[in-house]
Amino acid sequence: MTVHGPNGEELPDAILFSCTHNAIRSPMAAALMRHLFGNRVYIESCGVRPGELDPLAVAVMDEMGIDLSHLHPKSFETLADTSFDLIITLSPQARHKAMEMTRAMAVEVEYWTVPDPSAYDGSREQRLAAYRTARDTIFKRLRERFAARPAPEP
Repeated sequence: MTVHGPNGEELPDAILFSCTHNAIRSPMAAALMRHLFGNRVYIESCGVRPGELDPLAVAVMDEMGIDLSHLHPKSFETLADTSFDLIITLSPQARHKAMEMTRAMAVEVEYWTVPDPSAYDGSREQRLAAYRTARDTIFKRLRERFAARPAPEP
C-alpha cells in the first residue's frame, strides 16, 4: 500500500531513523518527520547504543514547538518492530549496524551525513548554533527526500 502525504508525497509505510546514541540526530529526525507528515507513516528512532537524551537537542526542537523531553533513547536491539521500508542512518556507526541488521531483509538503507553537534565546543550559544544547524539540515533533507513529485506519465 502506498502512503501519501498532505501534498501528494509518496511515503514509505515505516521509517527508522538511527544514529550513534539515539540522543540527538535520530530523535530530531523522527520528530521532524512526524511534524511534517503526522501519523501517516510509522516512525521510530534508535541508536547503536542508547545514550542519555541531550538537553540541547530538546532545547532546539522546543524552538520549533516540538517536544522531545518524553523520549527514552533505545538501541536496535530494543526495537519492538523491525519491519521498516526505509532506514535513514545519521552516523557511520548506525549505517554499519543497519547494513548488518538488514542483510537478509528487503529494506532500503540511506546514509545522511549530519555532523554530531555534541562534538562542538564553545559557549552555550555556540553549541546551540551547532544543534540548530543539525536540526535544520535534517529538516531540509526530509523536505527534499519526501517532497511531492508529479505522477509519472503513463
